[in-house]
Amino acid sequence: MIVAYFWTIKPSSIPFALLAMALDRFALRSSANVGFYKSLGTGKGETFTPADANSLRWGLVAQVNDFDAFDQSSLVKRWRKNSVDEFRAVLEPIASHGKWAGKEPFIASVKDWTGPVAAITRARIKWHQNFRFWSSVPPVTISLKSAPGLMAAIGIGEAPIGLQGTFSLWESSAAIKDFAYKGAAHQKAIADTATYNWYSEELFARFAVKDMRGSIA
Repeated sequence: MIVAYFWTIKPSSIPFALLAMALDRFALRSSANVGFYKSLGTGKGETFTPADANSLRWGLVAQVNDFDAFDQSSLVKRWRKNSVDEFRAVLEPIASHGKWAGKEPFIASVKDWTGPVAAITRARIKWHQNFRFWSSVPPVTISLKSAPGLMAAIGIGEAPIGLQGTFSLWESSAAIKDFAYKGAAHQKAIADTATYNWYSEELFARFAVKDMRGSIA
């Protein structure tokens, strides 16, 4: 099972968030209940430059064996204590292609899903390709924001530069497939990726949304 959290904090809790981003990995790594995990910063998802960053929203994606135990863990409770708003989604993988930090973290376990879908795109951008990538992104993000069936989307990142992605929510699998395979801007981005080879690693995954509360809009 995959769980995704996004917490909104007050400005006074920024020091807590920065410290948690540095230290949560030790608790996650040592937990027998947690497999793959990533602590995340967030942004507007418009330019994927450091200017996009939102210091008041932070996230976590984790593969857990016992969701209830993890949801009541001290790590999650600390974030809740320091947050003014929480988005939480319980997910099951529909499909996943590519790697994240050298791993294939999401194994498909759901077929014929007809409900809402979450998508994670993530890429490690080659340093010498950052400026070319940033100049090509805006048409795609503009088309994403207006895509039929999109419920919400935010930018996610593991670092201010070079490790970028999006987390998005869709009404159905058909809606996200239409955006990915029929949208002109997205098709151009796919063609540019083949031409410039600007990723050293990339991942695209779709998930069945089994439970969701809160909003990322």
